[in-house]
Amino acid sequence: MAVPKRKKSKSRTGMRKSANMKHAKKTVGYVEDSTTGELKRPHHVSKDGFYNGRNVLEKGSAQA
Repeated sequence: MAVPKRKKSKSRTGMRKSANMKHAKKTVGYVEDSTTGELKRPHHVSKDGFYNGRNVLEKGSAQA
Protein backbone atom coordinates (compact mmCIF):
# COMPACT_ATOMS: atom_id res chain seq x y z
CA MET A 1 0.00 0.00 0.00
CA ALA A 2 1.28 3.47 -0.84
CA VAL A 3 2.31 5.60 2.11
CA PRO A 4 3.14 9.33 1.82
CA LYS A 5 6.79 10.12 2.48
CA ARG A 6 6.07 13.54 4.01
CA LYS A 7 3.14 15.20 5.74
CA LYS A 8 0.98 17.40 3.50
CA SER A 9 1.09 20.97 4.74
CA LYS A 10 -2.07 22.93 5.55
CA SER A 11 -1.27 25.21 2.63
CA ARG A 12 -1.15 22.38 0.09
CA THR A 13 -4.30 20.80 1.51
CA GLY A 14 -6.10 24.14 1.26
CA MET A 15 -4.93 24.67 -2.32
CA ARG A 16 -6.23 21.25 -3.34
CA LYS A 17 -9.58 21.83 -1.66
CA SER A 18 -10.03 25.29 -3.18
CA ALA A 19 -9.31 23.94 -6.66
CA ASN A 20 -12.10 21.37 -6.24
CA MET A 21 -14.60 23.81 -4.72
CA LYS A 22 -15.27 25.52 -8.05
CA HIS A 23 -17.04 22.31 -9.13
CA ALA A 24 -19.07 22.03 -5.93
CA LYS A 25 -20.53 25.55 -5.96
CA LYS A 26 -22.45 25.42 -9.24
CA THR A 27 -25.76 27.22 -9.22
CA VAL A 28 -28.91 25.23 -9.85
CA GLY A 29 -30.72 26.21 -13.02
CA TYR A 30 -34.49 26.50 -13.10
CA VAL A 31 -36.80 25.81 -16.03
CA GLU A 32 -40.34 26.97 -16.69
CA ASP A 33 -43.01 24.34 -16.11
CA SER A 34 -45.06 23.72 -19.26
CA THR A 35 -48.37 23.19 -17.42
CA THR A 36 -48.32 25.96 -14.79
CA GLY A 37 -45.62 28.33 -16.06
CA GLU A 38 -43.88 28.34 -12.67
CA LEU A 39 -40.15 27.87 -12.25
CA LYS A 40 -39.06 24.40 -11.16
CA ARG A 41 -35.85 22.41 -10.96
CA PRO A 42 -35.12 20.31 -14.04
CA HIS A 43 -35.91 16.56 -13.84
CA HIS A 44 -38.14 17.07 -10.77
CA VAL A 45 -41.88 16.68 -10.32
CA SER A 46 -43.70 20.01 -10.11
CA LYS A 47 -45.91 21.01 -7.16
CA ASP A 48 -49.10 19.97 -8.95
CA GLY A 49 -47.72 16.47 -9.68
CA PHE A 50 -46.76 16.85 -13.35
CA TYR A 51 -43.53 15.53 -14.86
CA ASN A 52 -42.74 15.82 -18.57
CA GLY A 53 -46.30 16.91 -19.36
CA ARG A 54 -47.92 13.91 -17.62
CA ASN A 55 -49.67 13.70 -14.27
CA VAL A 56 -47.53 11.26 -12.28
CA LEU A 57 -49.00 11.96 -8.83
CA GLU A 58 -52.70 11.90 -8.18
CA LYS A 59 -53.96 14.48 -5.68
CA GLY A 60 -55.84 12.03 -3.41
CA SER A 61 -53.21 9.27 -3.19
CA ALA A 62 -51.19 8.93 -0.01
CA GLN A 63 -47.51 8.11 -0.36
CA ALA A 64 -46.29 5.47 2.13
